[in-house]
Amino acid sequence: MTSSLSTESSKLWATPTLNPDVSIVIPIHNEYENLPRLLETIAGVLKTAQYSYEIICVDDGSTDGSSHLLKELAQERTDLRAIILRRNYGQTAAMAAGFRFAQGNIIITMDGDLQNDPADIPMLIDKLNEGYDLVSGWRKHRQDGTISRKIPSKIANWLIGQVTGVKVHDYGCSLKVYRAELVADMNLYGELHRFLPALAFIEGARITEVPVRHHPRQFGKSKYGIDRTFRVVMDLMTVFFMRKFLTRPMHVFGLLGFFSMLLGVAIGLYLTSIKLSFGESINRPLLILAVVLLLAGVQLFSFGLLAELLMRTYHESQGRPIYRVREIIEPGSVKNS
Repeated sequence: MTSSLSTESSKLWATPTLNPDVSIVIPIHNEYENLPRLLETIAGVLKTAQYSYEIICVDDGSTDGSSHLLKELAQERTDLRAIILRRNYGQTAAMAAGFRFAQGNIIITMDGDLQNDPADIPMLIDKLNEGYDLVSGWRKHRQDGTISRKIPSKIANWLIGQVTGVKVHDYGCSLKVYRAELVADMNLYGELHRFLPALAFIEGARITEVPVRHHPRQFGKSKYGIDRTFRVVMDLMTVFFMRKFLTRPMHVFGLLGFFSMLLGVAIGLYLTSIKLSFGESINRPLLILAVVLLLAGVQLFSFGLLAELLMRTYHESQGRPIYRVREIIEPGSVKNS
Protein backbone atom coordinates (compact mmCIF):
# COMPACT_ATOMS: atom_id res chain seq x y z
CA MET A 1 0.00 0.00 0.00
CA THR A 2 2.77 2.45 0.94
CA SER A 3 4.73 1.88 -2.25
CA SER A 4 1.74 2.98 -4.30
CA LEU A 5 1.94 6.52 -2.95
CA SER A 6 3.11 8.71 -5.79
CA THR A 7 6.07 11.05 -5.70
CA GLU A 8 3.80 13.86 -6.81
CA SER A 9 1.46 13.41 -3.84
CA SER A 10 4.39 13.45 -1.43
CA LYS A 11 4.98 17.08 -2.36
CA LEU A 12 1.98 17.89 -0.21
CA TRP A 13 3.71 16.70 2.91
CA ALA A 14 4.75 19.37 5.36
CA THR A 15 8.20 19.84 6.82
CA PRO A 16 7.83 18.96 10.51
CA THR A 17 8.00 21.91 12.90
CA LEU A 18 8.33 22.01 16.68
CA ASN A 19 5.14 24.00 17.22
CA PRO A 20 2.97 23.72 14.12
CA ASP A 21 -0.10 25.86 13.62
CA VAL A 22 -2.38 22.84 13.58
CA SER A 23 -2.37 19.32 15.03
CA ILE A 24 -4.87 16.87 13.53
CA VAL A 25 -5.77 14.09 16.00
CA ILE A 26 -7.41 11.02 14.43
CA PRO A 27 -8.36 7.91 16.42
CA ILE A 28 -8.01 4.87 14.16
CA HIS A 29 -9.67 1.49 14.57
CA ASN A 30 -9.78 -0.81 11.52
CA GLU A 31 -9.60 1.88 8.84
CA TYR A 32 -7.03 0.27 6.50
CA GLU A 33 -8.73 1.24 3.24
CA ASN A 34 -9.42 4.82 4.35
CA LEU A 35 -6.00 5.80 5.72
CA PRO A 36 -3.99 6.70 2.57
CA ARG A 37 -6.77 8.78 1.03
CA LEU A 38 -7.55 10.48 4.35
CA LEU A 39 -3.94 11.56 4.91
CA GLU A 40 -3.50 12.87 1.38
CA THR A 41 -6.75 14.85 1.56
CA ILE A 42 -5.83 16.46 4.88
CA ALA A 43 -2.34 17.30 3.62
CA GLY A 44 -3.73 18.90 0.46
CA VAL A 45 -6.23 21.06 2.35
CA LEU A 46 -3.77 22.34 4.97
CA LYS A 47 -0.98 22.90 2.45
CA THR A 48 -3.34 24.95 0.29
CA ALA A 49 -4.45 26.94 3.36
CA GLN A 50 -0.74 27.52 4.16
CA TYR A 51 -0.85 26.11 7.69
CA SER A 52 2.08 24.30 9.20
CA TYR A 53 0.66 21.08 10.58
CA GLU A 54 1.14 17.61 11.95
CA ILE A 55 -1.16 14.61 11.70
CA ILE A 56 -1.38 12.36 14.74
CA CYS A 57 -3.06 9.01 14.08
CA VAL A 58 -3.70 6.93 17.18
CA ASP A 59 -4.25 3.27 16.38
CA ASP A 60 -6.66 1.89 18.96
CA GLY A 61 -5.98 -1.83 18.72
CA SER A 62 -6.80 -2.34 15.04
CA THR A 63 -6.96 -5.92 13.77
CA ASP A 64 -7.18 -5.28 10.00
CA GLY A 65 -3.59 -4.19 9.39
CA SER A 66 -4.15 -0.50 10.07
CA SER A 67 -1.38 -0.38 12.68
CA HIS A 68 1.15 -1.93 10.29
CA LEU A 69 0.13 0.48 7.53
CA LEU A 70 0.42 3.42 9.91
CA LYS A 71 3.97 2.41 10.82
CA GLU A 72 4.93 2.28 7.15
CA LEU A 73 3.29 5.61 6.36
CA ALA A 74 4.88 7.32 9.37
CA GLN A 75 8.32 6.17 8.24
CA GLU A 76 7.78 7.60 4.78
CA ARG A 77 5.83 10.77 5.50
CA THR A 78 7.22 13.80 7.29
CA ASP A 79 3.85 15.09 8.49
CA LEU A 80 2.57 11.95 10.24
CA ARG A 81 3.10 10.73 13.77
CA ALA A 82 1.69 7.27 14.49
CA ILE A 83 0.81 6.27 18.04
CA ILE A 84 0.09 2.56 18.41
CA LEU A 85 -1.81 1.62 21.56
CA ARG A 86 -1.24 -1.82 23.07
CA ARG A 87 -4.89 -2.84 22.78
CA ASN A 88 -8.33 -1.44 22.06
CA TYR A 89 -8.98 1.12 24.83
CA GLY A 90 -11.82 3.02 23.16
CA GLN A 91 -12.15 6.33 21.36
CA THR A 92 -11.83 8.46 24.48
CA ALA A 93 -8.45 6.96 25.39
CA ALA A 94 -7.23 7.24 21.80
CA MET A 95 -8.23 10.89 21.69
CA ALA A 96 -6.56 11.57 25.04
CA ALA A 97 -3.35 10.01 23.72
CA GLY A 98 -3.50 12.24 20.65
CA PHE A 99 -4.00 15.33 22.82
CA ARG A 100 -1.03 14.27 24.94
CA PHE A 101 1.37 14.23 22.00
CA ALA A 102 -0.08 17.15 19.99
CA GLN A 103 2.22 20.15 19.68
CA GLY A 104 0.07 22.50 17.61
CA ASN A 105 -1.45 25.79 18.74
CA ILE A 106 -4.77 24.58 17.38
CA ILE A 107 -5.93 20.99 17.78
CA ILE A 108 -8.46 19.40 15.45
CA THR A 109 -10.17 16.06 15.98
CA MET A 110 -11.87 14.03 13.29
CA ASP A 111 -12.85 10.45 12.50
CA GLY A 112 -10.73 8.22 10.30
CA ASP A 113 -13.62 6.90 8.20
CA LEU A 114 -13.69 9.71 5.58
CA GLN A 115 -17.18 10.76 6.64
CA ASN A 116 -15.84 14.05 8.00
CA ASP A 117 -14.62 16.31 5.20
CA PRO A 118 -11.11 17.79 5.70
CA ALA A 119 -12.13 20.63 3.36
CA ASP A 120 -14.15 22.07 6.28
CA ILE A 121 -11.06 22.52 8.44
CA PRO A 122 -10.07 26.06 7.25
CA MET A 123 -13.65 27.26 7.83
CA LEU A 124 -13.61 25.89 11.38
CA ILE A 125 -10.25 27.53 12.09
CA ASP A 126 -11.53 30.86 10.78
CA LYS A 127 -14.51 30.57 13.13
CA LEU A 128 -12.19 29.76 16.03
CA ASN A 129 -10.19 32.90 15.28
CA GLU A 130 -13.31 34.99 15.84
CA GLY A 131 -12.70 34.58 19.56
CA TYR A 132 -13.93 31.09 20.39
CA ASP A 133 -12.12 28.34 22.28
CA LEU A 134 -13.98 25.42 20.71
CA VAL A 135 -15.81 25.13 17.41
CA SER A 136 -17.91 22.00 17.00
CA GLY A 137 -19.04 20.58 13.69
CA TRP A 138 -22.74 20.02 13.06
CA ARG A 139 -23.59 17.26 10.59
CA LYS A 140 -26.72 19.07 9.49
CA HIS A 141 -27.29 16.70 6.56
CA ARG A 142 -26.07 13.48 8.12
CA GLN A 143 -25.47 10.53 5.80
CA ASP A 144 -26.41 7.72 8.18
CA GLY A 145 -29.37 5.42 8.83
CA THR A 146 -32.45 7.19 10.17
CA ILE A 147 -33.58 4.54 12.63
CA SER A 148 -30.22 3.26 13.83
CA ARG A 149 -28.28 6.53 13.97
CA LYS A 150 -30.18 9.77 13.32
CA ILE A 151 -33.14 9.37 15.68
CA PRO A 152 -31.10 8.06 18.67
CA SER A 153 -28.58 10.84 18.04
CA LYS A 154 -31.25 13.56 18.07
CA ILE A 155 -32.68 12.23 21.34
CA ALA A 156 -29.22 11.99 22.91
CA ASN A 157 -28.24 15.50 21.79
CA TRP A 158 -31.44 16.97 23.24
CA LEU A 159 -31.00 15.10 26.52
CA ILE A 160 -27.34 16.08 26.88
CA GLY A 161 -28.20 19.71 26.16
CA GLN A 162 -30.92 19.73 28.82
CA VAL A 163 -28.73 18.12 31.49
CA THR A 164 -25.49 19.99 30.83
CA GLY A 165 -26.94 23.34 29.76
CA VAL A 166 -24.72 23.35 26.66
CA LYS A 167 -27.06 23.37 23.66
CA VAL A 168 -25.19 21.80 20.75
CA HIS A 169 -27.00 20.16 17.83
CA ASP A 170 -24.45 17.40 17.29
CA TYR A 171 -22.40 16.19 20.24
CA GLY A 172 -21.42 13.08 18.28
CA CYS A 173 -19.61 14.90 15.48
CA SER A 174 -15.88 14.22 15.89
CA LEU A 175 -14.87 17.16 13.71
CA LYS A 176 -14.03 19.82 16.29
CA VAL A 177 -11.41 22.55 16.63
CA TYR A 178 -9.86 23.50 19.98
CA ARG A 179 -7.33 25.92 21.29
CA ALA A 180 -4.41 23.93 22.67
CA GLU A 181 -4.60 25.54 26.11
CA LEU A 182 -8.21 24.39 26.46
CA VAL A 183 -7.34 20.77 25.71
CA ALA A 184 -4.48 20.94 28.23
CA ASP A 185 -7.01 21.62 30.99
CA MET A 186 -9.26 18.64 30.17
CA ASN A 187 -8.68 15.10 31.41
CA LEU A 188 -10.64 12.39 29.60
CA TYR A 189 -11.81 9.11 31.10
CA GLY A 190 -14.43 6.49 30.33
CA GLU A 191 -16.46 7.57 27.28
CA LEU A 192 -16.25 11.31 27.89
CA HIS A 193 -15.13 12.20 24.36
CA ARG A 194 -18.83 12.59 23.49
CA PHE A 195 -19.15 15.36 26.07
CA LEU A 196 -16.15 17.49 25.12
CA PRO A 197 -18.25 20.67 24.59
CA ALA A 198 -19.79 20.22 28.06
CA LEU A 199 -16.36 19.56 29.61
CA ALA A 200 -14.99 22.63 27.83
CA PHE A 201 -17.90 24.68 29.16
CA ILE A 202 -16.93 23.59 32.70
CA GLU A 203 -13.48 25.02 31.97
CA GLY A 204 -15.04 28.36 30.95
CA ALA A 205 -14.64 27.94 27.19
CA ARG A 206 -16.43 29.98 24.55
CA ILE A 207 -18.22 27.45 22.33
CA THR A 208 -20.00 27.61 19.01
CA GLU A 209 -20.88 25.23 16.19
CA VAL A 210 -21.06 25.44 12.42
CA PRO A 211 -22.63 23.11 9.84
CA VAL A 212 -20.12 20.78 8.17
CA ARG A 213 -20.32 18.28 5.36
CA HIS A 214 -20.86 14.60 6.03
CA HIS A 215 -20.26 11.75 3.60
CA PRO A 216 -21.49 8.15 3.51
CA ARG A 217 -18.97 5.58 4.70
CA GLN A 218 -17.23 3.96 1.71
CA PHE A 219 -14.94 1.41 3.36
CA GLY A 220 -15.05 -0.55 6.59
CA LYS A 221 -17.82 -0.83 9.15
CA SER A 222 -19.23 1.61 11.67
CA LYS A 223 -17.92 1.19 15.23
CA TYR A 224 -21.05 2.66 16.80
CA GLY A 225 -24.19 0.83 17.84
CA ILE A 226 -27.29 1.15 19.97
CA ASP A 227 -25.42 -0.62 22.81
CA ARG A 228 -23.60 2.61 23.67
CA THR A 229 -26.82 4.15 25.05
CA PHE A 230 -26.24 2.89 28.59
CA ARG A 231 -22.65 4.20 28.63
CA VAL A 232 -23.80 7.60 27.39
CA VAL A 233 -26.39 7.87 30.18
CA MET A 234 -23.86 6.92 32.87
CA ASP A 235 -21.29 9.40 31.56
CA LEU A 236 -23.98 12.06 31.31
CA MET A 237 -24.58 11.70 35.04
CA THR A 238 -20.84 12.11 35.63
CA VAL A 239 -20.68 15.27 33.52
CA PHE A 240 -23.73 16.71 35.27
CA PHE A 241 -22.12 16.19 38.68
CA MET A 242 -18.81 17.66 37.47
CA ARG A 243 -20.57 20.73 36.12
CA LYS A 244 -22.60 21.36 39.26
CA PHE A 245 -20.52 20.12 42.17
CA LEU A 246 -16.93 19.41 41.08
CA THR A 247 -15.43 21.88 43.57
CA ARG A 248 -18.20 21.64 46.20
CA PRO A 249 -19.42 18.03 46.52
CA MET A 250 -20.50 18.60 50.12
CA HIS A 251 -23.25 20.87 48.78
CA VAL A 252 -25.07 17.94 47.21
CA PHE A 253 -24.23 15.12 49.64
CA GLY A 254 -24.61 17.35 52.69
CA LEU A 255 -27.95 18.72 51.53
CA LEU A 256 -29.33 15.24 50.83
CA GLY A 257 -27.97 14.00 54.15
CA PHE A 258 -29.53 16.92 56.02
CA PHE A 259 -33.00 16.34 54.57
CA SER A 260 -32.71 12.59 55.13
CA MET A 261 -31.82 13.04 58.79
CA LEU A 262 -34.43 15.78 59.22
CA LEU A 263 -37.14 13.51 57.87
CA GLY A 264 -35.91 10.61 60.01
CA VAL A 265 -35.97 12.77 63.16
CA ALA A 266 -39.46 14.07 62.30
CA ILE A 267 -40.79 10.53 61.91
CA GLY A 268 -39.05 9.50 65.14
CA LEU A 269 -40.62 12.39 67.04
CA TYR A 270 -44.04 11.51 65.64
CA LEU A 271 -43.70 7.89 66.75
CA THR A 272 -42.42 8.95 70.17
CA SER A 273 -45.39 11.31 70.65
CA ILE A 274 -48.01 8.66 69.85
CA LYS A 275 -46.20 6.18 72.09
CA LEU A 276 -46.12 8.57 75.04
CA SER A 277 -49.51 10.15 74.45
CA PHE A 278 -51.61 7.16 73.48
CA GLY A 279 -49.49 4.19 74.50
CA GLU A 280 -49.72 2.74 71.01
CA SER A 281 -47.15 0.28 69.73
CA ILE A 282 -44.62 1.84 67.38
CA ASN A 283 -43.35 -1.50 66.10
CA ARG A 284 -44.39 -0.67 62.57
CA PRO A 285 -42.73 -0.07 59.13
CA LEU A 286 -42.59 3.67 59.85
CA LEU A 287 -40.06 3.01 62.62
CA ILE A 288 -37.81 1.12 60.21
CA LEU A 289 -38.11 3.99 57.72
CA ALA A 290 -37.01 6.50 60.39
CA VAL A 291 -33.93 4.42 61.24
CA VAL A 292 -33.04 3.97 57.56
CA LEU A 293 -33.37 7.72 56.89
CA LEU A 294 -31.13 8.58 59.85
CA LEU A 295 -28.46 6.09 58.78
CA ALA A 296 -28.69 7.27 55.16
CA GLY A 297 -28.26 10.87 56.29
CA VAL A 298 -25.11 10.02 58.24
CA GLN A 299 -23.71 8.09 55.26
CA LEU A 300 -24.44 10.93 52.84
CA PHE A 301 -22.64 13.38 55.12
CA SER A 302 -19.71 10.98 55.27
CA PHE A 303 -19.67 10.68 51.47
CA GLY A 304 -19.68 14.45 51.21
CA LEU A 305 -16.68 14.81 53.54
CA LEU A 306 -14.77 12.12 51.66
CA ALA A 307 -15.62 13.76 48.31
CA GLU A 308 -14.36 17.11 49.65
CA LEU A 309 -11.05 15.52 50.63
CA LEU A 310 -10.74 13.78 47.26
CA MET A 311 -11.55 17.01 45.44
CA ARG A 312 -8.86 18.89 47.34
CA THR A 313 -6.34 16.10 46.73
CA TYR A 314 -7.22 16.12 43.01
CA HIS A 315 -6.65 19.83 42.58
CA GLU A 316 -3.68 20.23 44.90
CA SER A 317 -1.73 17.16 43.76
CA GLN A 318 -1.92 18.26 40.13
CA GLY A 319 -1.51 21.94 40.83
CA ARG A 320 -4.86 22.60 39.16
CA PRO A 321 -6.51 25.84 40.28
CA ILE A 322 -10.28 25.96 40.71
CA TYR A 323 -10.43 28.87 38.26
CA ARG A 324 -9.29 29.55 34.69
CA VAL A 325 -7.75 32.85 33.57
CA ARG A 326 -8.68 33.98 30.07
CA GLU A 327 -6.25 36.91 29.88
CA ILE A 328 -4.32 39.36 32.04
CA ILE A 329 -4.24 43.05 31.24
CA GLU A 330 -1.08 44.61 32.65
CA PRO A 331 -1.02 48.25 33.83
CA GLY A 332 -0.32 50.60 30.95
CA SER A 333 -0.77 47.89 28.35
CA VAL A 334 -3.52 49.91 26.63
CA LYS A 335 -2.50 53.42 25.71
CA ASN A 336 -4.73 56.18 24.50
CA SER A 337 -4.03 57.24 20.94
